[in-house]
Amino acid sequence: VLVLQAAWALGGGQVRYSVPEEAKAGTVVGRLAQDLGLEAGEPEARRLRLVAQGRRASVEVSGASGALVVSSRLDREELCGKSAPCALRLEVLVERPLRVFHVELEVTDINDNAPLFPVNEETFTIAEMSLPGSRFPLEGASDTDVGANAQLSYTVSPSEHFRLDHQGNNDQSTSLALVLTKSLDRETMAEHRLVLTASDGGRPSLTGTMELVISVLDANDNAPQFNQSVYKVKALEGSELGTLLISLSARDLDEGINSDVIYLFSKRVAAKVKEIFTIDENKGEIRLQGKLDYEEMDSYEITIEARDKGSPPLSGHCKVLVEVLDVNDNAPEVWVTSLSVPVPEDAAVGTVVALLSVSDRDSGANGRVRCAVWPSAPFGLVATFAGSYSLVLREALDRERVSEYEVEVRAEDGGAPALRASRGVRVPVSDVNDNAPAFAQAVYTVLARENNAAGAELARLWARDPDEAGNGRVSYSVAEGAGVGAVAGGGWRAASSYVSFEVRAVDAGEPPLCGNATVQLFVVDENDNAPALLPAAGGGPGGGAAGSAASGPGSGSGSGSGALWAWAAWGAPAGQVVAKIRAVDADSGYNAWLRYELWEPRGKGPFRVGLYSGEVSTARALEEADGPRQRLVIVVRDHGEPARSATATLSVSLVEGAEAALASAGSSSSGAGLRPAAGAEGGAAAAAAAATNVWLVVAICAVSSLFLLSVVLYGASRWAPRAAVLSGPGPATLVCASEVGSWSYSQRQSRSLCVAEGAGKSDLMVFSPNFPPPPGPA
Repeated sequence: VLVLQAAWALGGGQVRYSVPEEAKAGTVVGRLAQDLGLEAGEPEARRLRLVAQGRRASVEVSGASGALVVSSRLDREELCGKSAPCALRLEVLVERPLRVFHVELEVTDINDNAPLFPVNEETFTIAEMSLPGSRFPLEGASDTDVGANAQLSYTVSPSEHFRLDHQGNNDQSTSLALVLTKSLDRETMAEHRLVLTASDGGRPSLTGTMELVISVLDANDNAPQFNQSVYKVKALEGSELGTLLISLSARDLDEGINSDVIYLFSKRVAAKVKEIFTIDENKGEIRLQGKLDYEEMDSYEITIEARDKGSPPLSGHCKVLVEVLDVNDNAPEVWVTSLSVPVPEDAAVGTVVALLSVSDRDSGANGRVRCAVWPSAPFGLVATFAGSYSLVLREALDRERVSEYEVEVRAEDGGAPALRASRGVRVPVSDVNDNAPAFAQAVYTVLARENNAAGAELARLWARDPDEAGNGRVSYSVAEGAGVGAVAGGGWRAASSYVSFEVRAVDAGEPPLCGNATVQLFVVDENDNAPALLPAAGGGPGGGAAGSAASGPGSGSGSGSGALWAWAAWGAPAGQVVAKIRAVDADSGYNAWLRYELWEPRGKGPFRVGLYSGEVSTARALEEADGPRQRLVIVVRDHGEPARSATATLSVSLVEGAEAALASAGSSSSGAGLRPAAGAEGGAAAAAAAATNVWLVVAICAVSSLFLLSVVLYGASRWAPRAAVLSGPGPATLVCASEVGSWSYSQRQSRSLCVAEGAGKSDLMVFSPNFPPPPGPA
């Protein structure tokens, strides 16, 4: 090669050499002296040398051999850069003679330089929303070598999102770009790191690398997301305002302002819910701002929106279910839904009186209600179904005992503490005609004065009927029987001192009920009859029944007089009964009790009269001085008030004993005079006296029986409960008294049953009869 170059140089006058760069120092580039045609020894003799031309050639001429050798590091890129070929033009001088030779030294390239990128790491950003196919230009690497050593190829590290696009043309210009093959997701990978490798065409090939750092620019493509789609919260009703219920948190995968989240109630949330709850926009805290009431709403469904601040803003949603827990804050409520009153007193046991509804707005144990009725009788509660009860009759009713009931229905829930409520129910009992009129006494004893006018009130009887209205309205009637005519007729006479009849009380119910009482009417005698003189025994016309209407010497009113006669023997001893004045009084009792008084002659006369016997007897032995005839005026007076009397005039003829006996016999046969004294009294006079005594005994026995009956009735009325017979307040006690005895009775009344104007002793008298003493010896 060198020979060829030398031949070329001799032919063209220029020597050309080629040497690879980076040849070692001392490497012979060419035999310059020989190629210039110099003989051996001549290069040194002619001083063969290189002439510098402004830059170091890195070659020199060896003085001994005349060869061109490498003197220092030969770097083509330093010498020529990217110029190709890299030829160094050298001038070689030779003296004796001086000649100049031109030598061209071509430094050939070797692949000693790797491709080099401008920077080791290139950072750029790509929008997250960039579409696939987007191109992002890259600056390629440079290689100071030339030729094939400078021909670069590029590769990039594998990536699902990017590929490398390298295009070249004839002008050797290249277009290097990074192409997006798949959409980016900053939230999945916010930064991509790729290695771009440039390889040259040398052998061996050298490479250069650059790291591509791709930051994904965030786009608001992610809505905020809650941890849960549904949150459940429990809160006690009545919780304090401001109580924190829950703190929500939503995560936004975006960054920056796109990830800033605010919390809001959804538009679908009702205004009432917003009044109860509030939410903090920044913290997501839901707190109470209103009162929770389980009975109004036991749960709330709140839709919460988390909204970022991107443009446009994106939102995420969740639901918050607030369960309100019941607190025992409501007492039971008792309502009367139906009431059937009044209740008949004969209603059957089990009759429904009222329908009740019981409720408690609380729930669970707080809403379970127990009910009871007070008092426990006569009503009870029967549960019909949940929350409904019937108030039923458990015992028979008696309106006369209790006419109205105040029933209290008590309710108590199962909370702790338990709450209570009650409801009063007024249950009146309607009357049924189940009570007959009842008199206070089965037997009433009534005292009535004789001679009452027709229609005069004798007594008031009252029958009590505990029923009401028509069932308790009583009408009275006298049952037909003995004594009714006497009651209804004119004034009473003392024909009968005792009348018994039945009074019937009938109510106005349906059917009517009746009650009976027996009235024992005792006719109380009035002193309306004066004593009447009885005729002599035998009833002859000469009897002393003929009395005048003129008043005698008696003190009473209504007196009468009669003329009687008798005979007495001379010498009759004291105490000899001469005659007996007989009189009767149609009245009874005290008014019929007679006494006899000698009115004339007054003083110490020969005769005297028995006070109660009416026997005229001698007060002393009769003497002739007493005269042939004595005229005696005898007053017969009863014990009435005022007293009534009758006057009898007795003419006593004083005769001899034989005449007296004869006169007595004659009077007995004719019935014209009284029996004579001392044996002159005949059998007729004795018979009349005996008859009078019998009637007196009968009368005394009757009065005594009435007295015993009255005592028994008094005791019964004293100790047995009874109703008042007469209207008017307070009891009254009537005492009937006389000189010889008394009797009292009591009635719970304000008026005397004895229709009387006089003293109490005039009503009823009980006395012991005063029988005349037995006749003494003649």
